[in-house]
Amino acid sequence: MQTKAVSLPDALSWELPDVPAGSVTAEPGSTDLADANDHVLVAAFQAGHDAAFDVIVTRHQRQVYQICYRFVGNHEDAADLAQDVFVRAYRGLKKFKGDSALGTWLYRVAVNTSLNKVAVKRPVMEPLDAAPRLETRGEHPDTTLMRQQDAVRVRNAIRRLPPRQRATLVLRMYRELPHEEIAAILNSSVGAVKANFFHALANLRKQLSR
Repeated sequence: MQTKAVSLPDALSWELPDVPAGSVTAEPGSTDLADANDHVLVAAFQAGHDAAFDVIVTRHQRQVYQICYRFVGNHEDAADLAQDVFVRAYRGLKKFKGDSALGTWLYRVAVNTSLNKVAVKRPVMEPLDAAPRLETRGEHPDTTLMRQQDAVRVRNAIRRLPPRQRATLVLRMYRELPHEEIAAILNSSVGAVKANFFHALANLRKQLSR
């Protein structure tokens, strides 16, 4: 039986839930810096105030977790990866010179950590009947099932993409970053980012049309 093709704009629009409670933890005592901007937080941390890093974790954990989730596709691995990202960030932030925004730098750490993870671990494909339940009030059950199965097919197709294409797609489609910022995160050129994004979409369309 021929599989229905999935519309890419619709399929890629599905959102992740917020980062689950307890996925990444920050210590109490950071409320005094809660309203400080990232530049001030970095300066405070580099001056020896560890509480500033707790605020950084709280502020950026959702975005970091969701990037990790797009690479590994399950909460357990994504939570472990996010923890690893912030451990690496803690160790590396002392040398951060502010050449880019803190969020851009954290994205770079998250992408590199995720790419290292998927390079040594074969991606696990989700069975179509294992799709999680979505909130679809008033929708016909058959339509709900189709949407859930399409979501699984898209996630599995993304896991089959080459690493650079996968990273570019995640940052462009799910984080809505401009090509220039993606190039900074991936230490690449804008032209290479555009080419990777084009090829990623072409590969997805090919997989989803089967």
